[in-house]
Amino acid sequence: MPKTKKAKPDKATKKLRNSKQESPQPEATGPHGPDEKELDFARAWVEFPDPADDEQVFRCDLTWLTSRWTCIFGSGCQGIQAGRADDGCCTLGAHFSDKDDEKRVAGHVARLTPELWQFHDVGTKTGWVGVDEDGERQTRRWEGSCIFQNRPGFAGGMGCSLHILALKEGKEPLETKPDVCWQLPVRRTYDWIERPDDTRVLQISIGEYDRRGWGPGGHDLHWWCTSATSAHGAGDPVYVSYRPELTELMGQEAYDRLVELCEQRLASLLPMAPHPADPA
Repeated sequence: MPKTKKAKPDKATKKLRNSKQESPQPEATGPHGPDEKELDFARAWVEFPDPADDEQVFRCDLTWLTSRWTCIFGSGCQGIQAGRADDGCCTLGAHFSDKDDEKRVAGHVARLTPELWQFHDVGTKTGWVGVDEDGERQTRRWEGSCIFQNRPGFAGGMGCSLHILALKEGKEPLETKPDVCWQLPVRRTYDWIERPDDTRVLQISIGEYDRRGWGPGGHDLHWWCTSATSAHGAGDPVYVSYRPELTELMGQEAYDRLVELCEQRLASLLPMAPHPADPA
């Protein structure tokens, strides 16, 4: 697996932020789709020292991490753009977090074949990297969505060709996909905390990437899954189903500690602050 970095720029929000700069709108707080819950509700957070680094603490949203959310791409996902449900959240393409991210992805793109990647000819002949209006590099958009997204009916399988490649090779998809693609909808943020005794500690928050995570433009998304009841109801809670991703984001020792805390929460007879989109 690629080495986890302590901090990296959050470029997932970039395009949506820029799309709102010319005509800012007041922040919306209500649900957007018929099955989306309000953004503001009680959450249960837990903070614990990083077992592997005494200069870090983790702050984790147990309401989100013990929720029954699951990705429903291709199985009821309504997509972030109206009329393009089959795109899921791939409509905008993916900004690379840094040069290393792009270089890593390039190594896996080189192994894609026409049988796995619908737009192999286009990508190999004219390129699979694009730039946004600010010159930031991202996966190229082709025919309205990310060039790596295989459309419905493609013999090699619908969805991300880099994801399909990982499964074919027995790898975790986080190894082959751009950082932002495998991290969503988990959000990792960083804050330096000044303590009363003049010491500083890096607080790493692990939580839900809701509409606000995209910036002001997030409120214009056609639909977003984390607060939608249709995306909640999986057999395993997020901390279990996202084990590889959370381990990569936190490190093994911190993830193991998170598991203990999540299990303690679920073992309680009446856990505080359940996710409102979860089944009753």
